[in-house]
Amino acid sequence: MRLTRAAEYAIRCMVYLSKQGTGILTSRQEIAERADIPTHFLAKIAQDLARAGFIEIKQGARGGFILLKPPEMISLLEVVETMIGEIYLNDCVARPSSCKIAYECAVHRVWMNARDQLRETLALVDFAQLVKEESCLAAFPAGEFTSTDSLETDIHNNSNKLQ
Repeated sequence: MRLTRAAEYAIRCMVYLSKQGTGILTSRQEIAERADIPTHFLAKIAQDLARAGFIEIKQGARGGFILLKPPEMISLLEVVETMIGEIYLNDCVARPSSCKIAYECAVHRVWMNARDQLRETLALVDFAQLVKEESCLAAFPAGEFTSTDSLETDIHNNSNKLQ
């Protein structure tokens, strides 16, 4: 599975809006520049994010986007699946009925488990965590800090809450 460019840009947009906070109007131009998203792409992405209820779009010269939900209430999975639909790794996972041997096939179970683990991992990461992680990374010069220990700890802690 590979994320679409739209999904990657949507994640960047949501991280940037999460930094600003819930209810704060942020201009399209600011988001495009700071999150490195082409403005024409941002308009389309915003429509999808607004339909999903994550943001509100304000039109006009003083327009922009407003984050509607607290960042800790929005998972990475929700945003990814808003942009690309339900995650699946191949057709037999998406439509088991399309394969005559799907339920007898050992590989089908591997694909299902891989998809489930990916979805679970993305569901455990919220945008407040991503903002926190980004602010930690920003304190180090480029390339000096490569560990994802703090985010992995957050994922592990959230995973334990589900059990």
